[in-house]
Amino acid sequence: MTNDTAKTPADSGQFINEGTRPLARRLASANTLWIGLVLLVLLVVFSALRPDSFLTLFNFQQLFIEASVLLVLAVGMTYVIITAGIDLSVGSVLVFAGVVGAQVMEAMSPGGDATNAGVEVILVGFLITIVGGAAWGLLNGLLIAKAKIPALIVTLGSFGAALGAAQLLTDGVDVRTVPTLLRDWLGFGATGIVPNLVIVAVLVTAVGAWLLATTRFGRYTLAIGSNPEAARRSGIKVDRHLVLIYTYVGALAGLAGFMSLAYYGTTTISGHTTENLNAIAAVVLGGTSLFGGVGSVIGTVIGVFIPTVLKKGFLIIDVPQFWQPVAIGAVLVAAVWFDQLRRRARNSR
Repeated sequence: MTNDTAKTPADSGQFINEGTRPLARRLASANTLWIGLVLLVLLVVFSALRPDSFLTLFNFQQLFIEASVLLVLAVGMTYVIITAGIDLSVGSVLVFAGVVGAQVMEAMSPGGDATNAGVEVILVGFLITIVGGAAWGLLNGLLIAKAKIPALIVTLGSFGAALGAAQLLTDGVDVRTVPTLLRDWLGFGATGIVPNLVIVAVLVTAVGAWLLATTRFGRYTLAIGSNPEAARRSGIKVDRHLVLIYTYVGALAGLAGFMSLAYYGTTTISGHTTENLNAIAAVVLGGTSLFGGVGSVIGTVIGVFIPTVLKKGFLIIDVPQFWQPVAIGAVLVAAVWFDQLRRRARNSR
């Protein structure tokens, strides 16, 4: 028997029928195209209205910095939504991970003041922050995949529990002794004209896009979102894969917490309460289907920048900020409506 005949359907990539994978790619490309056009229109309009303020290096640097933390969260959320799941806890997990990392750095510093902490302390704080986020993700994944509790309920519970745990650890008071070295290098540092926060977000995005588009992990994710029972019958360990995905999302939330800590110089306990909804909105705006099986990280990148550009553009042209959620809501509803039309067309074939 040859190696090819010995492979399982999952190993050989046959868990998706011949028409599904090209169709999924075409749908993802169509999503990316139309939402990319929306972003392009926004850039052209704001550039035409205020070229002196909008088309500046400083403005674009700030725009990319503001999008960095949300982009890291949204990359992970893309995987969850592709599996037809949801994670409402990422904002709270971000806060919890940042609190744990900041407190560990304080505990390792003389007098509990981490302001002058060195590289070793920062590295330990970084690892603890990632582990803290991944632990919540692992818990979510186990409850969803093994205990069969709906993702909405599990992550809604984690949303409150992680935030409550962060407040218990700090008595509701933000940790403010963040190492100056961390703030100078990651928070405000730059390599050339590119802020280091942006470089981190780009690396996370590149890895996320590569995993989804070219690896078995990405193929399994799309297969589970398309039809979890068919994926299971073809040899994919669906439960284990879902646990890995939610752990991955938690780890990225921890990384986002570390980035936030570096930029703001504090744990900002009350500053990320809507990050979960922002991440979900960005992923959906980017064309990832709420019904699962279709999505791309590139689309998510575009989806992240639509609210960011709207916020910055409205500020520059002096439009009241209250119009921003109205505009984002309209684009979001249009994205979901387009997704439903696309899904009906696919099911009618």
